[in-house]
Amino acid sequence: MDKLLTFPYSGVIYNTLTVIVGSLIGLAFQKGFPKKLTDAVMCGIGLCTVYIGISGAVSAGSDADANPVMPIIAVALGVLIGTLIDIDRHLTRLGDAVERKFSKQSADGAPSKGRIAEGFVSACLLFCVGSMTIVGGINAGVSSDNTLYFTKGTLDFVSSIALSVSFGIGVLLSSVFVFLFQGGLVLAAGLIEPYLTSHMIAEMNCVGSLLIVIIGLNLIGVTKIKVANFLPAILIAMLLAIVM
Repeated sequence: MDKLLTFPYSGVIYNTLTVIVGSLIGLAFQKGFPKKLTDAVMCGIGLCTVYIGISGAVSAGSDADANPVMPIIAVALGVLIGTLIDIDRHLTRLGDAVERKFSKQSADGAPSKGRIAEGFVSACLLFCVGSMTIVGGINAGVSSDNTLYFTKGTLDFVSSIALSVSFGIGVLLSSVFVFLFQGGLVLAAGLIEPYLTSHMIAEMNCVGSLLIVIIGLNLIGVTKIKVANFLPAILIAMLLAIVM
């Protein structure tokens, strides 16, 4: 059992399984939930997401290794690069391709009205952006400490139930992205371990937490910001920490 817990990828596997199981539970109860209840649950999830993002940003910003100017520069440059590349469009296209594959004609011949693409993109961003994902991947890759990913997996279990009730099978399909992204992060952390510093981690956490806030605002319906276009900001934050 101890060997299983210290296996670098056990947290990734656990997190992936919680998303799968949570999504299946949500899908099982999807038709029994009135829209007003689904909207209320999504609003609650959005508020909790905003709280998690703000808490993470404040915590990272108060770190002795953090520089308050760096997140501003990282976000500005990151969204510029992300918008030029149009990451959101590519990720949405992937979601649309998934939707075309799984949104078949219903039994009465009417086309499915599921929000598969939106659910896929929203779930991928919610489960894979933020300080817990970054630090959890680093801890797992560097010291085989999966504590954060086991904690995150439990939170994602609850979130995946609520999201799949609202968005359908797209949330379940996001588990593939979760596994590949977090697994790649753990692998990369192991490779760059000699070059990681607490300063780099603090800046990446701060930017990641800010993106979590945006995701929460989108879930509530306050904004419709293309969060995916901000993703390069996390890498820019790491590079700035190296340079400065």
